[in-house]
Amino acid sequence: EECSLNTLEENYQTICWGCGLRLLLPSYAPVFKCGWCGAITNNTVKQHTQHWFDWCNAFGDRFFILIVICIILSIICGGVWAVYPVVFSTISFSSVFHSISTFILASGTLASFCLAAFRPAGPPPTIPWGNYEVVGKGCLDNYCFCQFCAKPKSPQTHHCSSCETCVLNMDHHCPFIGNCVGATNHHHFITFLFFALVSNIYVLLMSIYA
Repeated sequence: EECSLNTLEENYQTICWGCGLRLLLPSYAPVFKCGWCGAITNNTVKQHTQHWFDWCNAFGDRFFILIVICIILSIICGGVWAVYPVVFSTISFSSVFHSISTFILASGTLASFCLAAFRPAGPPPTIPWGNYEVVGKGCLDNYCFCQFCAKPKSPQTHHCSSCETCVLNMDHHCPFIGNCVGATNHHHFITFLFFALVSNIYVLLMSIYA
């Protein structure tokens, strides 16, 4: 009896956030994995509190978006207003071709930028948790609990402190689009870079020719 009492005193009892089961650990462990659902509990993560620089980051993102849009529009409008009248003084096949090319490049650049900037980067899928009856064995394998969003976070998910949300397959947070690059908008971001590169080369060549 004394041996069993000493064992119970040395054990640490806690509850798994993933399935709600009561776990008995050999000793106090700040990080542990549930044997049923596979969820990882990390008690070393501190609760997030709102700071003034969080608002500064959000304002900076919006400011950069406005700057990028102004730069794109200035290049498009400036080129059409200043370069085209010099290069194409009369209507011809070449002028029509370059007008169509300009429209495609301009619309592609603006559309892909808006999709990358204003579309959610990659919200993680909703998964049941917190109750043993709805959580199967291994359903939350290697999942962690996001203290900031108060919901499960898969191994492929990262919490962005600038966007203040979890992003699936997060690549990075880009200040120029004011958004993260993740599972949902990654191809839009690559498309924007492609259109921006081709458009800049096109504008450079047309300016040299003019």
